[in-house]
Amino acid sequence: MSEKSCNNSECSKESCEGCPSKGATQSFLVEPNIHSNVKKVIGVVSGKGGVGKSMITASLATLMQQQGYQTGILDADITGPSIPKMFGLKGPAQGTEEGIYPEEAKNGTKVMSVNLLMEDEEAPVIWRGPVISNMVKQFWSDVMWGELDFLFVDMPPGTGDVPLTVFQSLPVDGIVVVTSPQDLVSMIVKKAYHMAKTMNIPIIGIVENYSFIKCPDCDKKIKVFGESHIDEIAGTLGLEVLGKVPIEPDYASAADAGEFYRIKNDYIQKASQILTKL
Repeated sequence: MSEKSCNNSECSKESCEGCPSKGATQSFLVEPNIHSNVKKVIGVVSGKGGVGKSMITASLATLMQQQGYQTGILDADITGPSIPKMFGLKGPAQGTEEGIYPEEAKNGTKVMSVNLLMEDEEAPVIWRGPVISNMVKQFWSDVMWGELDFLFVDMPPGTGDVPLTVFQSLPVDGIVVVTSPQDLVSMIVKKAYHMAKTMNIPIIGIVENYSFIKCPDCDKKIKVFGESHIDEIAGTLGLEVLGKVPIEPDYASAADAGEFYRIKNDYIQKASQILTKL
């Protein structure tokens, strides 16, 4: 409180009325590296695993890069990093006393991931939550991102330590929720929705991944995971559907070859249109 700490024996409703700390909120934002100038930070989240969140993150970054924007990906999925492999990147990342340089894909997308700091990229990351959360913060404070129009944060699934750390520590301008057309999708989307609302983070919209697959012979759309309910769910929550992305073998092949930067995911064009207006 003012000059001395307030405790239960001295504090009352009346005595606190004039306290300068009354109504104050504490900021947990972490300062960016001095060599970083990131205009927009976009979180990519999912309420559960297995929905292709990293693929959508990579698609968004690649699409915006193809449109002339400088993009980067902060791989916050510490225990399950896949972004470096998708872009054909290997460490170890180099640095100076002033920070760490992100690795750069052939299309110019900058990437930082725990896999780029490890001698063996196949070694498991067996860390507790606080250590993982601190690593995510260091990817913001210690990495020299340079000039970026968009930094996409690929978050682990769920509503645990890392999403909470990102929402509190980074100046997130909005999130994209990734889901799939399954019966439990309503509950999962709402979990991510309510977490973002609780943290006062704007929700840009929803991308439905694995929406369908096209028959190679007749081009018919086959709905492998059942009928989509995403439009209904988005309408209930007042959210935009940013795209419905099919199962595309070419995407998987490019990711396996480390050449995802050559993919153009036209199914999420609406997302790019909204991002340019932020």
